[in-house]
Amino acid sequence: MPYLDVKQLNKHYGSTKVFHNIDFSVAEGEFVTLLGLSGCGKSTLLRCLAGLTPVDSGQILL
Repeated sequence: MPYLDVKQLNKHYGSTKVFHNIDFSVAEGEFVTLLGLSGCGKSTLLRCLAGLTPVDSGQILL
């Protein structure tokens, strides 16, 4: 069973899609990194995972 499970996560600001249908899971004790270009949504995803920014749809299960 995953420690963190993200299913079909979506976030947009107006007509700009930040991310669309993000799916991943992380096992307890697993080390994960986020890589990507500037402006691709890494910080927004982390803010959503922390509960600081609401998502438009999908699930974050801890």
